[in-house]
Formats: sequence, C-alpha cells, structure tokens
Amino acid sequence: MNYLLPLLSVLIGYAIALLIKPKDKSRLKLLLAFSGAFLLSLTVMHLLPEVYGHSDSHADNAHGHSHATGIFIMIGILFQIILEFFSKGAEHGHVHGHPQIHRMPWLLFISLCLHAFLEGFPVSHHHDLAIGIAIHHLPIAIILTSFFVNANLDKKIIFIFMVVFALMTPLGTAVSQFVPTLNQYHKEITAVVIGILFHISSTIIFETSEGHKFNIAKISMIILGIILACFV
Repeated sequence: MNYLLPLLSVLIGYAIALLIKPKDKSRLKLLLAFSGAFLLSLTVMHLLPEVYGHSDSHADNAHGHSHATGIFIMIGILFQIILEFFSKGAEHGHVHGHPQIHRMPWLLFISLCLHAFLEGFPVSHHHDLAIGIAIHHLPIAIILTSFFVNANLDKKIIFIFMVVFALMTPLGTAVSQFVPTLNQYHKEITAVVIGILFHISSTIIFETSEGHKFNIAKISMIILGIILACFV
C-alpha cells in the first residue's frame, strides 16, 4: 500500500480530469483544504515527534540535536520555496490561466517530480503518510491535468507527465528502503521533508480561503482533516 496509494491517487486524478472534467472549482478547493489539513496533521503528529525524539538524556546533546533538526526543517522550507519558483506553485494547485503549451514544460516537470520523490522518503518508516500523500496528490493531479488539457498540451505528453509524476513518490519510498546508506541520514532527510510538507500544507490551507475570509465549508473540511488524522 505504501507504493500503491500515492501511485493510484495521481492516476485516478488524471482519469477524473479527462473523463468527468470537473468544472466546479469550489469543490476542488474544499478537497485541497481537507488534504492540506490532513497532511499537516500527520506531519505534526507523526513525523515531528520522531525527528525530535532522542535517547540521550544529557541537556547539551539534546539541545544540539534539536537545533540541528530545526535547521534541516528550515532547509526543507527554503528548498520548497525554491522549487516553487520553477513550478509556479503547482504542488498546491496554484495554476492560473490557459496559455498554449506545445511541448513538455520541463521546469514544472522536474520541480514536481523532485518534490514528489522527496515526499516518498519517510513513507517507508511512516506507512500512514502514504494516505496523506495520496489525498494530497489527488486534487493536484486533477488540477494539473485540467490545466494541461485546457492549454492544448499534447495528450501523449500529458500522459507521460502524469505517469512519471505518479511514480516519483513510490520511487522515493523504494530508494529510502533499499539503499542502506540513506538509513544513516533518515532523521535528517525526514526533517527536510517535514519542512517541505509544512510549507505545502500551510500554503494550501491559506490559499483555499479566497481573500482569507471566513468560510464555514472550508473550515469544516480543515477540521475534518485534522480529526481524521488523529485516528490514522
């Protein structure tokens, strides 16, 4: 399931965009709000305790460990900001307009794939995160596919883009699981991913509120995402 859920979520999103062609953006924003809250809650409840946990009771060592962990989390946040400079925020459904695209958007492709690849690293140790990533990727896949179709990008290119994107998170999970050297840096890599997820999920939650106004439906979806994450 660690490999299957993130893979299927993108492919299902791709199929929904092509076959159902959803027009109601408000429903997608509600799904995004839910996914952002769910992913953020999983990050706080499961990933953070691990990277800040330690077996040494000495205060100096504990402080040094926490300090280093915080630095890696901030590196993750900064790295995601840099990625979004090239992807234009597609990781959280932030695509606007329908410019004509006639070839593979390489910067967007590489940025999204790298983002998805890194997201897969902690999944080998935190199986519940696969659910969060799958829920996160579903609306993103719908939005991206719809955007590419409306931009008249070649259907073969769209298919290749989405299939490779779908494979990236399972690939990241496989690499972290079967490359022993990476296990030595598991906490550091996880801390970087936490920073990435912090930025992505918080941005999703803020961006789904138009003008940052109170919206009972979106607040309800955010609360639902938090509650469900408590039972995972």
